[in-house]
Amino acid sequence: MKAAPIMIIGVGLLIAAQVFAAEDQLNEILQEQDKARQEEKVKELQRQQQLENLKRDQDLNKLQQQLDRIKEQKPEPIPPRQQPDAVQTQQQLDRIKNEQQLQRLQNDQQLERIQREPDPLRQQQQIDDFQRRQRIDFLQDQIRRNQTQQDLDRLRQQPYPR
Repeated sequence: MKAAPIMIIGVGLLIAAQVFAAEDQLNEILQEQDKARQEEKVKELQRQQQLENLKRDQDLNKLQQQLDRIKEQKPEPIPPRQQPDAVQTQQQLDRIKNEQQLQRLQNDQQLERIQREPDPLRQQQQIDDFQRRQRIDFLQDQIRRNQTQQDLDRLRQQPYPR
């Protein structure tokens, strides 16, 4: 009769070991799924960043084309009182382009750091911070582009002597 309780205890321990092993496997699978979701979030951030970069480039190219058309329409040489406006607007466009290139590099570096973050919670916090900063940067860029557009409109409407 003593063998039966020992056998039951042995079977119970065997079942418990299998339950723990299954739980470990489940935890590993859940961790892998979390990691895959985080990687997908980072990839989505990269895609969004690329789309925003394209839109910014298109906007800047549009502004540059408008400025170029204004320069072509103006009689040669541009009157002295308008020349600083055209030069200043060109410098403003160049500065925006340079700032955006720098911002792209910084964003790429930040995304690489986020990808390398081993802690999923910390990585999610970094993603949230990145997205928040992206929204702020986008609004600031929009303000600069709008100011440049206003400068171009004003420059276009300036009368010039013939």
